[in-house]
Amino acid sequence: MIDQFNKDNIKILQELGYEVHVATNFENPGTITSERSNQLKKYLEKEKVKYYQVDFDRNPLNLTEFKKAKRQLRQLSGVNDYEFVHLHSPIGGIIGRIIFGKSKTKVIYTAHGFHFFKGAPLKNWLIYYPIEKYFSRCTDILITINAEDYNFSQKKLKAKRTEFINGVGVDTKLFKQFSEEEKEKIRNKNGFNNDDFLLIYVGELSQRKNQDYLIDVMSEIKKKEIKLLLVGKGPLEETLKQKVKEKNLEENISFLGYRSDVSDLMGMSDVVVSASKQEGLPVNLIEGLCEGKPLIVSDCRGNRDLVEDGVNGFVIGEYSDKNFSDKVFELYYSDRKRNEFSYESIGISKKYDIKYVHKQMLEIYKCEDV
Repeated sequence: MIDQFNKDNIKILQELGYEVHVATNFENPGTITSERSNQLKKYLEKEKVKYYQVDFDRNPLNLTEFKKAKRQLRQLSGVNDYEFVHLHSPIGGIIGRIIFGKSKTKVIYTAHGFHFFKGAPLKNWLIYYPIEKYFSRCTDILITINAEDYNFSQKKLKAKRTEFINGVGVDTKLFKQFSEEEKEKIRNKNGFNNDDFLLIYVGELSQRKNQDYLIDVMSEIKKKEIKLLLVGKGPLEETLKQKVKEKNLEENISFLGYRSDVSDLMGMSDVVVSASKQEGLPVNLIEGLCEGKPLIVSDCRGNRDLVEDGVNGFVIGEYSDKNFSDKVFELYYSDRKRNEFSYESIGISKKYDIKYVHKQMLEIYKCEDV
């Protein structure tokens, strides 16, 4: 979907004199609500951006929707003489390069985290790597957002040009370090006590984000003051809620759903956590950095770009309930360590500000390959 990153890209392109069109799946917007999708359409109308419904599906095996989206995009290409296209998502990237890859239209593709990576299942390498390698040959600029993908692309893929940007960028002005009084007020509003030690995980409730593992971690912790907040919606919501009920963890784990006040929720929390199996460069962790939070994360690509073990948080090398819970307790019992990590997180966050990413994208859009 068209998030803050692409809103900023639209602004850059308009300032450069381009007319901008957007093609995406507004009717099935994935991890955001239909209300948010409608708000995006209103935003595009206000900014005089033409938009089109294209039925991109997140499931690569849904061949019916794949063919439909391909047909829809081909129709757009036939009536609009595009100078270049900027593609996002694996499915959008494939269909876009099928349509535009051999035309005079230049192709930019942002890889928000390849599905093949160190530690990925063999099937990911057998399926996704050959596809990306093949389509990289018709990619004028490949944009990567983490070190692992960038280094791999330089060595193994065939794009004419490969760039590395600092993620999608966040507006750091929207985030701050909350005073104790502010934290107390927000906690009271959301039904939490001052004595609660709050862990927060923002993300789609899915196998990839791996909230299931954190439920096991909370079962290992067994301390009533330590609570986990799961923010987001997704296909595993009911399954995860049932597991929480079976483990009698209703008092320790809260499902908060999709929220527009993530900044406040992070602000009132003590530690930002992630158990993800796969990331590009996770915005939820960047937001945690901006709010000066210590982080405890799984050792996956993207997570380890943002968290330096023992500096601004902990990187858990194995999916061990005890390893993770031990680090939670270490921060729970040490104000000094939390404060040290907090200071480091604030410093690290600065290079992920949207202003910095804006400059990187401006240079890409102005380069000779576009």
